[in-house]
Amino acid sequence: MADTKLQKFLADKKIDTRRLLATSYKLERLTAEDRKTKFANRKPKEGEKKAEVVGEKKKPHSGRPVTDRALNAAVSGGKLSGPTKSRILRAVNALLEKKKQAVVTLKDLF
Repeated sequence: MADTKLQKFLADKKIDTRRLLATSYKLERLTAEDRKTKFANRKPKEGEKKAEVVGEKKKPHSGRPVTDRALNAAVSGGKLSGPTKSRILRAVNALLEKKKQAVVTLKDLF
């Protein structure tokens, strides 16, 4: 089995995959604001009026954290979608910020 860039990076920075999964879950879960935005953007049923969005518009979280299966595929060199790679990158950068280290780009990991 060949070492991948992600596997080498995680080993060099001493990042545990379980911690990466937990961080991704915390980052990507939907907040109350996200749910309100999704509810306001949905198509109203017949007889209802469209809900108003209060406050500033910002991009909601995806609600889809990195899964164990996706992380195993990334570490072993399997195919991943672009959004999955971005979720892994966000989780890695969050862990690096906690360790007071420099953030990385997508090309550094994949």
